[in-house]
Amino acid sequence: MTSTHFFITGTDTEVGKTFISVGLVSLLQQQGYKTVGMKPIASGCEWLDGQWKNEDALALIKQSQSDLAYSLINPYAFEPAIAPHIAAEREGVTLSIANIKGNYDLIAEQADAVIVEGAGGWYVPLNTESTMADLAVELQLPVILVVAIKLGCINHALLTVAAIEQQGLKLAGWVANHVAEQSESTEMIETLTSRIDAPCLGVVPYLNSHQSAASFLRLPE
Repeated sequence: MTSTHFFITGTDTEVGKTFISVGLVSLLQQQGYKTVGMKPIASGCEWLDGQWKNEDALALIKQSQSDLAYSLINPYAFEPAIAPHIAAEREGVTLSIANIKGNYDLIAEQADAVIVEGAGGWYVPLNTESTMADLAVELQLPVILVVAIKLGCINHALLTVAAIEQQGLKLAGWVANHVAEQSESTEMIETLTSRIDAPCLGVVPYLNSHQSAASFLRLPE
């Protein structure tokens, strides 16, 4: 395995990025790596213990078994469940890639492996100039793409793959994640496999939130 640090993106929002990210943290831990999950930007947060906290970030922290400060893992947390750049604008906050990179570097110093989960899809805006893609470029991490297996996913996946490659980043692999119970997914997955050069790292069936994706995943070589 050439890297133990990965950036996780998805074909859209609500595609199971956190579910897959938690599974990848678990898988790396099983390989003996001290692994930390990071969720730099999150909206849809609750006020807990005197600060805004996000359930996705908390899930990553729980799996990571880390005692790092919450604000290090999730430096930008907003209450409304809306696009992060809009939530930030309403709060008068500028989402800073440099600040996120600083947090990532601190985490990486204390871990063997880091899973960085993006927010939404590849081109979600962060501010008037930058997108989630720019954050991935700044971190210079290989990318794992989570594809929600549903009607329309082929187009969304191939567009995202092209965008990742256009940024000059390595697509380490992709995951076919079933976000609903369905039977007619084989041909969609076969089509994606034939058209995406990067390996499929797992086909994850529709699972409930108490189950783990780890057993359905493999790490990039």
